[in-house]
Amino acid sequence: MNRSLLKSSVFGVCCFLLTTAAAQEQKQKDILFTAGHASAFIGGLYDAYYPYSQLKKHGDFGLGAPDKMDGELMVLDGKIYKFQATGKVSELKDTELTPFAVVNFFHADKTVKTTTALNKDKLYAYLDSVLSDKNGIYAIKIKGTFTAVKTRAFPPVSQKPYMPLADMLPLQHFFNFSNVKGTLIGYRLPAFMEGPNISGYHFHLLSDDKKAAGHIIDLMTGDISIEIDTLSRFTVDLPATADFAAFDFTKDRKNEVKRVENGKKD
Repeated sequence: MNRSLLKSSVFGVCCFLLTTAAAQEQKQKDILFTAGHASAFIGGLYDAYYPYSQLKKHGDFGLGAPDKMDGELMVLDGKIYKFQATGKVSELKDTELTPFAVVNFFHADKTVKTTTALNKDKLYAYLDSVLSDKNGIYAIKIKGTFTAVKTRAFPPVSQKPYMPLADMLPLQHFFNFSNVKGTLIGYRLPAFMEGPNISGYHFHLLSDDKKAAGHIIDLMTGDISIEIDTLSRFTVDLPATADFAAFDFTKDRKNEVKRVENGKKD
């Protein structure tokens, strides 16, 4: 093989590898990945099975729950944090596991800003006006100042069989924060994804100083920037456990999911 032909072959191989890598990266950008099953988790499957080291291969942004329902989970900028019912925020090790988490590699397709004071309901209505596709899959990052935020976290469970999450609502711990600078990590998922995922809006907070966090119950926004990542596909990793194999999926848990999301006993 002469030198010019060799150069041409090497160049062709390099172009192929770069094109393949770019295509793979583009695929990763569009995928919502779920470890676990939302209905099973809501129904009491709190034992972790999926390693954070693997979760990071599917996303750098997201939310979920720690092992044994020990608080709330936040994934931001490739790091995974836990907010416990004690009020403590800690970064989790890759060797630890989760029973349920939703992540994606976040790349904003659209950014909007507002200085209007919005509570949770008004914020969701505003987002509805921005997110045009009712059946779209959206990852949403809201950064800025929040004049007031109410969050919650659950204490860990210890004895099986575990209670369904709606029955644990009397045990949840609430937290009120004022003038918080931070990020809301969340999603708006369409109705057809209910079951393996939680449809509608779902947000967790993580403050810039890592002292305030949790599942959003209510809030009042200040000056915020809303970044929206539109996703086109989703995948679900199902637990290969005896508890999952025996779980009763015939029960309608829509009301339970709504109560858990809002933090209300009834």
